[in-house]
Amino acid sequence: MRSAKELIEAHGPVERDVYLDLENSSPVLPEVVEAMLPYFNERAFGSPTITHKLGWEAYEAVMEASQRMASYIGASSPEEINFTNSETEANNLALLGGCIANKDKGFKVVVSTAEPLSVDFPCRALLPKIGFNVIKVPVNEEGFVIQERFEEALDKGTILVSIAAVNHEIGTIQSLKELVEIVRDKAPNALFHTDASDAYGRVPFNIKELDVDLATLSSYKIQGPRGIGALYVKEGVKVERIIEGQMGTQTLWPGLENVPAMVGFQKASEIAFKNFDEDVSHMRRLRDKLIDGILSSIKDALLNGPKGDRRAPDNVNVSFLRCVGEALTMELSFKGVYVSTGSACTRRITLPSHVLMAIGRRHEEAHGSILMKISRRHTDEDISYVLKVLPEAVERLRSISPA
Repeated sequence: MRSAKELIEAHGPVERDVYLDLENSSPVLPEVVEAMLPYFNERAFGSPTITHKLGWEAYEAVMEASQRMASYIGASSPEEINFTNSETEANNLALLGGCIANKDKGFKVVVSTAEPLSVDFPCRALLPKIGFNVIKVPVNEEGFVIQERFEEALDKGTILVSIAAVNHEIGTIQSLKELVEIVRDKAPNALFHTDASDAYGRVPFNIKELDVDLATLSSYKIQGPRGIGALYVKEGVKVERIIEGQMGTQTLWPGLENVPAMVGFQKASEIAFKNFDEDVSHMRRLRDKLIDGILSSIKDALLNGPKGDRRAPDNVNVSFLRCVGEALTMELSFKGVYVSTGSACTRRITLPSHVLMAIGRRHEEAHGSILMKISRRHTDEDISYVLKVLPEAVERLRSISPA
């Protein structure tokens, strides 16, 4: 097996770099880095709970970040924003903490078959171990929750529902308000949680209008720093801490606050919402240019997820028959185009994406998919370059495929 160093050395120069793997990680925006730097060693590097100048500065930074984050989603107060160390931890806190705190009301949890792994795994591995019954509701071929089946799954013993606002792999924008209304009618005791990580900063998302109880936000998905996420908890909603330790400003997530990351998350959010409509329109146009270009130039290519306004403006997910996604990811890397495959790597075993299987794709279609996400900073020249090298890469791999 070749080492990472050998692979990097063999990579060589490329004509153009186009990074489209924003689902898995992202370059932090220069303005965000600049905003964060003073908080590492110049100011506010004290603990926000300590009563001295540097502690007060840190406390002020945390409170300002909370206040601004609350304003971006329409929350009532900064106390409803709870910072965690990642989107994964926020989802686990919502699911486990929400269920444990409200177990006197019921033991049923309802999710869809296309939720992100940080929702899917706790529902598979953790909640059943502590006595909760998880029901998975199917989605249709475009990733939308089948409402009839959703209604059937709900009852007065349902304690929590978790449906992502936007699907992380195929960009499906769920009819979240309708689903919340169904839950309020059929399961009045249930909390409604949504992983809003792929909606935040790209799709209109207002907490009060949607009437959700819990919502997860992610920093790196808007090109903020890694190592920081947030969970919105509606005022009055009970959530139990699931880890214990030194208490600080974050009562649901103990430990020393990562003040530079909080500042960075807030700055990335500020950028995301500053020219929201213009930026979303830009991303949507580039998305459609990429989708239309792929489908018109490459035979046997299948778009995964819906088209148009029902799809997130940044999301492109396509399956290429007679191609393996992992091989195509590597082939494109040597041309300077960085994407991810639709397959999920679990314990180093390549498995087909559970989302693509949930929408009815066959194994070979799921294994042949790649996911690309577009940012505000991408250009027409970037997309044109992708459309130049992608057909060549697919053709080369198909020419050597046993299929």
